[in-house]
Amino acid sequence: MKMSDTRQIDAPPAAVYAALLDPAVLQACVPGAQDVTGSPEEGFEATVVQKVGPVKATFKGQVTLSEMVENQSLTITGEGKGGAAGFAKGGADVRVTEKDGGTELSYDVEAKVGGKLAQLGSRIIDGFAKKMADQFFDNFKAAVEGPAPEEAAADEAGAEDDAPKKSWLGRLTGKD
Repeated sequence: MKMSDTRQIDAPPAAVYAALLDPAVLQACVPGAQDVTGSPEEGFEATVVQKVGPVKATFKGQVTLSEMVENQSLTITGEGKGGAAGFAKGGADVRVTEKDGGTELSYDVEAKVGGKLAQLGSRIIDGFAKKMADQFFDNFKAAVEGPAPEEAAADEAGAEDDAPKKSWLGRLTGKD
């Protein structure tokens, strides 16, 4: 299965690239992620619980980053095993470029599944993969940008404390 897409993120390329390397951001953005540990240099280990059609499984896997060009591109390669449910493995070429005062993030993904997952059929798997990618990048965009202005205003009006919500970058740098 192959997928390609782009997303516009209202943050500089350096912030987007740094977020892609942060295990806490990845754990917050990957749907079903229970745990993400490691570093960009050593690779990451992750535990993700997902339900694909009738098959629910806990996947444990490793992710490595290579061909890293700071603030421009990287290649992600990963493999996860879900016990009797099967396995998933694949890779993604990710690029970040400055565009329209923010960052355009584009990716090309190639993935393979085996075991019970492969028996579900390509239509179910492809639909699930597209849904997961969309959820991840929606979550990622929200984590990097912070809440939309109207959400921030609603949060501040209803918040018990007076501190506004900060984006991932704001929490990291203390600015926002």
